Amino acid sequence: MATNRTFTMIKPDAVSAGNTGAITKMIEEAGFRIVAMKKTLLTPERAGQFYAVHKERPFYKDLCTYMSSGAIVPMILEKENAVEDFRNLIGATDPQKAAPGTIRNLFAKSIEANAIHGSDSDENAAIEGSFFFSQLEQY
Repeated sequence: MATNRTFTMIKPDAVSAGNTGAITKMIEEAGFRIVAMKKTLLTPERAGQFYAVHKERPFYKDLCTYMSSGAIVPMILEKENAVEDFRNLIGATDPQKAAPGTIRNLFAKSIEANAIHGSDSDENAAIEGSFFFSQLEQY
């Protein structure tokens, strides 16, 4: 069953480049309502917990180092068909393959530093959102 919420996280490369406001504006202009949002830092250990699904992959350590290299902005978003619509808004993981006008096409530096994360399913959106936000923080 599809839900109307998804999770996103503006990554350290986009935050340090000063793109948080422009990305947030694109999200809102695409009809998403920001339900929860904060600016925070991940420790390497906490990044490892978030990306535990990738623990056996060769890029895991570099991913954890990168995601703990600077501030991030996690958000819970709301809109009808949220997960699929948001995946379309952010574009392909590889910014060279991302459609023109998508967030990654406009703001990503590389496939590794790709500006933004977007949940790939309703189930993962709930899991990822609860990693950063308690029920009390969601409204």
